Amino acid sequence: MNKTDAQRKSGFVALVGPPNAGKSTLINRFVGQKIAIMSNKPQTTRTSIRGIVTRSEGQIVFLDTPGIHRPKHRLGEYMVDVAENSIREVDVALCVIDASHPHSAAEQLVFEKIAKAKTPAMLALNKVDTVAKDRLLERIAQIAKEELFLEIVPISARTGDQLPRLLSLLYAKLPEGPFFYPEDVVTDHPDRMLVAELIREKVLQITREEIPHSVAVGIDTFEYKEDVDQIHVYATIYTERNSQKGILIGKNGDLLKRVGTLARQDIEALLGSKTYLELWVKVKKDWRNQANMLRTFGFHQE
Repeated sequence: MNKTDAQRKSGFVALVGPPNAGKSTLINRFVGQKIAIMSNKPQTTRTSIRGIVTRSEGQIVFLDTPGIHRPKHRLGEYMVDVAENSIREVDVALCVIDASHPHSAAEQLVFEKIAKAKTPAMLALNKVDTVAKDRLLERIAQIAKEELFLEIVPISARTGDQLPRLLSLLYAKLPEGPFFYPEDVVTDHPDRMLVAELIREKVLQITREEIPHSVAVGIDTFEYKEDVDQIHVYATIYTERNSQKGILIGKNGDLLKRVGTLARQDIEALLGSKTYLELWVKVKKDWRNQANMLRTFGFHQE
């Protein structure tokens, strides 16, 4: 028997935590496909990505937020603001931390933000597949002393271990009500934004040092060409210095070609269509500290 709207659960859950805790991997696991970019670089996620999970129990709208940290520029301030606002506006805050790392100042900062918001909170202790059992039990006991979380659930976003249990616990905390989205929708973000993020992901994966955090991607053209049954994407990768531009292009354009090849493969998998992708690199000096540039790239609060 199908549940009526009055019987179904629906609500919003914010994934929050320090940088590089595995929040994006977790949201991709929840929805069953890649909607959030992943990288081993901290502060990969810059804005809130929505992932929608609909089951017989109801519908959860997950918000994958930027890692909470002490910002060093205006972009960092925007990222932390997004995470803090998300905690206050959802039904449940799901804190995600890395079980393989000892308790840190970064984790404590996240705990303080959650305590201040007074939103019901659970904790997902991620990457338990990399931690010895006795060490894991010590971490759980240590966190429990905070008396901050309704539940502490050891999980592995990579393997999927304990994710069904975590989902069931989250559903139990949501209010009853109608769905916010159709049952077959997994994200409400436009294709242009997802494509820009996939391109940025490849830059993060291939480059090192200061390059990953100095780039933004703008989509100049996004058009379906019926005559060739192809999506044509023209995009610009922005960086802050001429030296970074040279590194991004690479010798004979090799690095940029590699970024384009890898991004195109993921774009085609996401959109289910053949894709022509062309990339340029431009310099926008110190764009992470310029309010007008942050607005141009979509980094602003509504």
